[in-house]
Amino acid sequence: MHSKISYLIVRLAIGLSMFGHGLVRLPKLQAFSQGMVKTFENSMLPELLTTPFSYVLPFAELIFGFLLIIGLFSRVSAIGTAAVLLTLIFGSTLIENWDVITSQLVHIAFVAYLVHNVKDNSYAVDCLLSKKRAG
Repeated sequence: MHSKISYLIVRLAIGLSMFGHGLVRLPKLQAFSQGMVKTFENSMLPELLTTPFSYVLPFAELIFGFLLIIGLFSRVSAIGTAAVLLTLIFGSTLIENWDVITSQLVHIAFVAYLVHNVKDNSYAVDCLLSKKRAG
C-alpha cells in the first residue's frame, strides 16, 4: 500500500513540475524562444536546432506533465519526460550551466523511479481503463 501512495506522490510531483514549466512558458512562447536561442547562441548547437526545440519544449512539458498528473499512458509519459530531461541536461552542459544540472538530475532520478516501479501505479486513469477493459 505504501509503495502505491509513494508512487502517486512522485508521479504527481514530477507531473506538476513539468506541467507548470510548460504552462508558464506558453503565454510568452515567443519571448521564451528568443531567450533560449540567445542563451545558446555561443554554444555548439546551431540556431536551426535551438529555435524549433524552444517552441516544442513548453508543449512537451505541458503534455507530459498533464498525462503524469492524471496517470494516463504513465509509462510512456515518464519515458517521454525522461527524453525531455535528458535533452535539457545535454543542453545545460553545452552552455556550461552547471547550476541547473543538479535540479535536472534530481528530476530524472524520480522519473527513473516512475519507469522502474510502474507496477505501483494504482491511482491512475490507466488503472481505471484496464479495469474497464477487463470487466
